[in-house]
Amino acid sequence: MPNVTIYIPMEQMPCDQRLAELSSDCTKLCTRVLAAELDNVHVIFVDVRHGRGHPVFAEVQYRLETFRTPEVMNRFMEALEDAIARCTGLTARIRCFGYGASNIHARS
Repeated sequence: MPNVTIYIPMEQMPCDQRLAELSSDCTKLCTRVLAAELDNVHVIFVDVRHGRGHPVFAEVQYRLETFRTPEVMNRFMEALEDAIARCTGLTARIRCFGYGASNIHARS
């Protein structure tokens, strides 16, 4: 963890190069700002049929840690918002969900 899932309308999905750039930006943000281990970072792009709301929806799931304060999360979201806008040209709605270690059950 963290898992970053970015939902983008099918007809507005950027080219592979821009997605690779965005994936790299997300990875750097997770490792540098959220202090996540590289092996625990997952970035996924999902093309969707847009119904209503912001053209891009980003969902971030992460493990709660004492060092991931509201200030750190705000810095992370601002930088993620900028990266998404730069790589897609679209405005994103971002939602982050933190989970305590006792509530996470995972396999590799």
